[in-house]
Formats: sequence, C-alpha cells, structure tokens
Amino acid sequence: MSIAQAPDAQERRALLFLITINGMGPKRLRRLLEHFGNAQRALNAPTAEWIEAGLPNNLASQPQRGDEARVRHMLDWLDAQPHHHLVLRGEPGFPPLLDTLPDAPAALFAIGDIRLMDEPQLAIVGSRTPTTGGIRHARAFAQHLARQGLVITSGLALGIDAAAHRGALSAPGPTIAVLGTGPDLVYPREHARLTDEIIDTGGLLLSEWPPGTPARKEHFPRRNRLISGLSEGVLVIEAGLQSGSLITARLAAEQGREVFAIPGSIHNPLSRGPHRLIREGAKLVETAQDILEELVPTLGARLHPPPTSRVPETSVSDDRDTAIRPPDPQHQQLLDLLGYDPRPADELIAASGLTPAEVSSILLMLELAGHVATLPGGLYVRTA
Repeated sequence: MSIAQAPDAQERRALLFLITINGMGPKRLRRLLEHFGNAQRALNAPTAEWIEAGLPNNLASQPQRGDEARVRHMLDWLDAQPHHHLVLRGEPGFPPLLDTLPDAPAALFAIGDIRLMDEPQLAIVGSRTPTTGGIRHARAFAQHLARQGLVITSGLALGIDAAAHRGALSAPGPTIAVLGTGPDLVYPREHARLTDEIIDTGGLLLSEWPPGTPARKEHFPRRNRLISGLSEGVLVIEAGLQSGSLITARLAAEQGREVFAIPGSIHNPLSRGPHRLIREGAKLVETAQDILEELVPTLGARLHPPPTSRVPETSVSDDRDTAIRPPDPQHQQLLDLLGYDPRPADELIAASGLTPAEVSSILLMLELAGHVATLPGGLYVRTA
C-alpha cells in the first residue's frame, strides 16, 4: 500500500521521520505520541516540549528530526510492489496480540499477506546449529501444527528457525518470518530462496526496521519480543543456556504466552536450554498433541486447517521409532547398540566386534539416511 495515497499521508510521513531519529526506540516513540497526540504535532514541537514529554535532551535537541533520504527510501519501497505494506499501531490490521505489549512497535513493514498477523500463531525457535534430530523435530512439529490451522512463526535464522518455516511450507501452510533487518534485506543470505518461497506461498516477512536497515547484533533481541508477542505460544527445540531462544521463551512467559519445550538427552548440551525451561514451568512436549491440548480450548473456531490437509493417524512428532529399519544387519546392530542415549564410537566398536573402519563407515551411512546424528564430543545418537 502506498503511504502517499493514504488519506492520512502527512501523519504517516511524519511518523516515518520520527522512526528514523537515532535513539528513537518504541518506548520513547510511544511516550512522544501519547504526549502530543499525533506524529505531526510531535515532529513540529520545540525542544522544550520534547524534554517535557520525557525524552532526553540529546534526542530532543537534534537540529534535524528525521532523515529525509531514509524516509524517501521507505516511500519508494512501499510504492514498488502492491504486497509491500506499512501497518501502523492503532490502525486496522495491526496484530492485536502485539498491540498489548508495552514496547510494541509504532510501525511494521511487511511483504506478503498481512492478514496472517491476525491468525493464531505458534512460534518455533531453537539452535542455529542443531542436531539432525532437532531439525527433524522442527520440521515435523511445524508441518503437523500447520495442518491443524496454526500459522508457524519464527525468525528466519539458520537451524531450527529455517526447519520450522520449511515444515510449515510442506504442510502446506503459511508461515511468518520476523526479521532483524529491514524487510528488503535477506539475512542470512543463504535464505534468499526460502524467503521467496514464503512470499510465493502466501506467507509473510515482517520487520519493525525500515527498508535498508542492515543486520545488527542488537536488533535480534528486539526481534525476539515480536516473535513471542505475535504468538499464542512458543516451542523451543534444542537451545544452549545462552541461546537467544531462551530469551524468546522468557519474553513469552512475561507476555503471558504459553511456553513449550522438547526435552532431550542429558548428554546433549543443546538439551540444557529446554530442560531449564521445563524446570521453570514450561510444558514438556513429546508430541504435537501436547501443544494442541493447551491451545485448542482457547482458540477453538479460530483455527482453520488448510482444506487440503489430512491429519495423519500417528502424530508426525511422535518419538516412537516409526522409521523404516535399515535392511543391513550390521546397520541394525549398531542402531540397537546405540539405543536412545548418545555413545562414542569406541564403545560401539568394542560392543559390536566390528573394525573401527566398518563402524565409521556404517555410522556415516546411518547419518546420511537420517537414522543417526552426531553430537559435540564425538558422540552418536539415534534420531528416531
């Protein structure tokens, strides 16, 4: 939608100027708008009134409020494609769940179907360097839950985020990617094709950062509050204790959202984050049904499964070993020796009677087939 063609074009233009001021975060902007009533009056008010509104002197006394070139770039971007959108807080279309946050953004820049922001969403987040099993869990949970009518929301990061987006697309169902850059930039670059698929299949790219804003470290914690704030709940799949996914989960709890976590092996360092969340009160999740049991009673008729969806008889996220067993007896022997706890290769060599070369070759083939994953420390674990 072109901002220049809107009836309140001058007000929107004034708001864009305020957004481009260095140091103007969502809380300060909200304070300014509440004090003056609208963006135009705030933009034209003298320095003393900005200070009276509670803004710091260095922000209030800037000789030029806003960046003309950046505002022009935003306007050009909005005019470039009909599926480029600017959604302002207080206008129809602004996501109601996000509107309740004390630090809700004043504006959202989007590419795609903005109606998805009003649909029930589940956020799926986790490690950027997950195990093969973690990726499989993310894809399977996302696919199954998308088939039940939940929009899958994540942050487009490597690892679990990307697997969740792809799982939703395979349902098929829409997915929302919340960005730490402007909506016109792809980060990481490896996900250029994934972003195209999200848009082409009716999904949404969403950002509070104006077009042209590059990725910066400090953007991602702010992005995480939007991921949780948009969603009915957050599912964490594999995360270290210092992971940004734990930040998202804690933000979700503070925002009154449900927090879900998939447990894992005590030997996997990526299980420590979910285990801590479970100790702190997150719901332990083994199947997608565990999530639906929490969300369906409150969402009810708001869930609209895609018309082509078919719920499988067994949950796609069931941890039981439903994979086709490898036909080779030696392959099956190693799987049986592994069980479901991680083991180092030297233990498998000693227990199996096979040579180190044979065990190494079989483990590689099992990993390529998706039956085994490697963990830090030279450990191997079954994935199904």
